Amino acid sequence: MKNSVKKWLVSLGPGIVTAAIVFGPSKITITSKMGAMYGYSLLWVVVVAIFFMIVFTSIGSRIGMATDDSILTTIRKEYGKWVAGLMGVGIFLVTTSFQAGNSIGIGISLSEATGTRPAPWIILFNLISIALLFFRNFYQTLERLMIAIVALMLFAFLTTMFLVKPDISGIFTGFTPSFPHGSTGLVIAFSASCFSIVGAFYQAYLMQARQRINPGSVLENSKGFIGMIILGVMSAVVMICAAAVLNKQGIPVNKASDMALALEPLFGHNASLLFLVGLFGASFSSLVGNATIGGSLLSDGFGYGSQLDSKVVKGFIALVMVIGSVVAVGYEKPPLELIIFAQSITIFLVPFIGIAMYTLSNKRSLMGEHVNTPFARYAGFAGLLVLALLAIYNFYELFLK
Repeated sequence: MKNSVKKWLVSLGPGIVTAAIVFGPSKITITSKMGAMYGYSLLWVVVVAIFFMIVFTSIGSRIGMATDDSILTTIRKEYGKWVAGLMGVGIFLVTTSFQAGNSIGIGISLSEATGTRPAPWIILFNLISIALLFFRNFYQTLERLMIAIVALMLFAFLTTMFLVKPDISGIFTGFTPSFPHGSTGLVIAFSASCFSIVGAFYQAYLMQARQRINPGSVLENSKGFIGMIILGVMSAVVMICAAAVLNKQGIPVNKASDMALALEPLFGHNASLLFLVGLFGASFSSLVGNATIGGSLLSDGFGYGSQLDSKVVKGFIALVMVIGSVVAVGYEKPPLELIIFAQSITIFLVPFIGIAMYTLSNKRSLMGEHVNTPFARYAGFAGLLVLALLAIYNFYELFLK
């Protein structure tokens, strides 16, 4: 019994790693803002975004299970080296551009908790993250770290939610779709950050890494369903906390730590500290995970492979961390030009990745028994339409408005 429970927990690893990577400080800022401005009324958006994330995480998982090659190697064979190379470079640029926000999240959470400056904490935890790369089996280290951090975040945010005593009837009402006036931008921002096609894409790599460690292991539980449910729970809980605390007082949210500052006068220093612990967990998991995605996919895009114990892969992962920490220490917030640059790449890259995943997962000659079911085909196509709409909206906001 004990052995079977352990195997089940281990099988959840890839999905939980994806959830930890996706749930970063930007997600806390957006969900807090939604709760602060519109109360519980946008909780339904979490359900919709998580549904499509589950669909594409499952698609990524099945591609990883069906093929011996990595997904970018498969794309190189199917569509050419330039396609794989451009995708690897694009994902590297996106992750590098957003890495500063993860470093800043660590700096803010620890500086607010200790009354010190953020810069030393940013440098320290980036050095710790780089040191993790030299562990003998980096994937196992990454998986265990992410599971521990997700458990820490769940404890911190759920405890905070019980402390603030939200309106239960308001929570249930929030799952009924509605668009409060002026909420469209936030709904789009949350959907784009929660429905992370890059995270779903990387799930294929995580499945193969888990398979290499335990050859012949059953990976049916690893497809990400539990991990994505946890991602949805954490997003909803932060929104509920913001609705219960910030919305009532009309307090705006400009950064992820604003929630902690609002909690202290109402519930004391421990409540504020608890939320900062959750913010630190979200920042640190994204710091390590985001860099891992960017470095390993750049390496794979160039044809050097994606195995996390490769020196080339570790070098590219460290490069993402170094660039992110330099920007974070040099600026109080990432330069606007950098954010626009990242968003511009994302606009064109995300639909491209989604189409590639969807096309590959429908090829029976490649996928065999793991080919998309009719439900996955229809739900995946609907997800592609959502990605296209998000891209069109972001393009309009950036270049035409």
